[in-house]
Amino acid sequence: MMSVHMPASQNLGPERQRRACCAWLVVFVIGVSGCSGKSAMAELGEARALTARIGIAFATASNASSRAVMSDTDESSVAYAREAEERKQDVQKSVAALQPLLQDLRYADEVRSLEGFAQAFAEYRAIDDRILELAVENSNIKAQRLSFGPVQETSDAIRAAVDALSSGTGSAPDWHLRALGLSVLASVREIQALQAPHIDERDDDRMTGIEAQMAAADASARGDLRTLATLVPRRARPGVAAATSAFERFMELNAQVVVLSRRNTNVRSLAMSLNEKGKASAGCEERLRSLSESLSRRMVGGTR
Repeated sequence: MMSVHMPASQNLGPERQRRACCAWLVVFVIGVSGCSGKSAMAELGEARALTARIGIAFATASNASSRAVMSDTDESSVAYAREAEERKQDVQKSVAALQPLLQDLRYADEVRSLEGFAQAFAEYRAIDDRILELAVENSNIKAQRLSFGPVQETSDAIRAAVDALSSGTGSAPDWHLRALGLSVLASVREIQALQAPHIDERDDDRMTGIEAQMAAADASARGDLRTLATLVPRRARPGVAAATSAFERFMELNAQVVVLSRRNTNVRSLAMSLNEKGKASAGCEERLRSLSESLSRRMVGGTR
């Protein structure tokens, strides 16, 4: 609080006392106005700093979200998703701190800009939360790993089993057994080859079409294995049973690949990140840029 000390006026006449009081009143008003102006300028500076902080936190959150979508491990996806959530909370906190500051400054236009950003950010956050929920599940990546790992290993076991059956049986002509073995392997490889486009596919109807091709190859392989069982001697039947068991395991793994692929979380999160999130992010950035420019003009042209 500013102190104003009046000079001794006992020796002044009434008119001079009146003039002296008026002069000191002017000094007091100017002093108070000066203090008020400094306070408003400080608040304006704080408002600009908070706006910049919102922009940095928002950009960091958006970048972390994109990294979560593009990550190829569960650990990195979860870490980036956590970072994105923390930065979104920073945005909310800064918005909550900025709003009363703008209201105190009586910046009606800026208050409306901030409210517009808050609404746009709420829409962005709803979209981004869903993106991150999908991204950390990593169903497409898990399907790929299953296809390239256990599925491949099981198909190799089938090949070894049918190769053993189609040679040295001393039974049916070798060419017939070899042809059946190659037919089984061809069906297995066809199913494997169909897994990759199924994992990458976004359209449910096309996925259904790929699954129909897999089912046809499955039926063909089972038919060939049944025929093999009738052609080999009794002593070779355990080998047929081993090949059939390996094929059953192969199809179980294939079913898991299809289920994970159908979840399509990586494909869906990427599509949402490029489309819905991109539009929502642009809306937030536009409103935040408008607020920042408006506050900058206040700094150049005065606080009011």
